[in-house]
Amino acid sequence: MAISLNTNLHHPSLSCGTKLYSGLKLQSPCLFATGRLNLTADFFSRISESVQCGTRNSKPTRSRVGMMPIGTPRVPYRVPCEETWQWVDLWNALEFSNQILATMLYLDSIDDNKRLYFYINGPGDLTPSLAIYDTMESLKSPVGTHCVGYAYNLAGFLLAAGEKADDIRNEANELLRIIDYLFNELAINTGQSVEKINKDLSRMKRFNAQQALEYGLIDRIVRPPRIKADAPRKDVAGLG
Repeated sequence: MAISLNTNLHHPSLSCGTKLYSGLKLQSPCLFATGRLNLTADFFSRISESVQCGTRNSKPTRSRVGMMPIGTPRVPYRVPCEETWQWVDLWNALEFSNQILATMLYLDSIDDNKRLYFYINGPGDLTPSLAIYDTMESLKSPVGTHCVGYAYNLAGFLLAAGEKADDIRNEANELLRIIDYLFNELAINTGQSVEKINKDLSRMKRFNAQQALEYGLIDRIVRPPRIKADAPRKDVAGLG
């Protein structure tokens, strides 16, 4: 209960209109039966007087003390790899991670057998990243992580915390099996070694007719009867 004093009683350390505090409660000097002063009340009283009066420690102060405006706190943030700065409000920065956590928990509650895909592109702050990691570990649904930009600091930690890519690994193993089968069959048909075919076909390689014959890709070169094998080639640039 708050009690405001406005009396003319004489008090050694109090003036008119002064409030006395004891802990978190206001108390009146009339409540004290003894003449002893409350140290806590005297402390807050002196602070109140120093703030309300025009001088403090023989130096002028503001006549009116204003409170700091209550709003969304903002901090300057420098964009990576750029020279520009921008103001980032802390509410959105913290609320964004809360929205991610709420979305993951909601999707997990609907169907915990489907895989969740988590796309990462950010610097990875400490508190939001650890909160997301704890949520990922508590979910029953498998969470697959994908980096679509950059993953700095703990964002890389979240990227590595995702489930192993079983589907991609299975497809890659199947593709490698097919490639090995094709190289082995090609080695049998051409007479070349598998290592040579793997080296030659690891990048795009073009053969003319004679090179294809020597490599074993073809059995013979078919030419029109009027063109001999040792006939000189015509200048293509002079045609037309």
